[in-house]
Amino acid sequence: MNDQRKKNPVRNVSILIVVAVLLVIGTILYNAISQKRAYDEAHPAEAASTASH
Repeated sequence: MNDQRKKNPVRNVSILIVVAVLLVIGTILYNAISQKRAYDEAHPAEAASTASH
């Protein structure tokens, strides 16, 4: 009657690690994009000259 599978704690930990790594990567990308936009707004001439090369 008790035919339930035991939950594997290793799988839960691995899912947690994957989610944490994805959050870190997303945060780094978000910060990089927002900092680039702020830099481009503060230095429009320099950003335009480097983009044309």
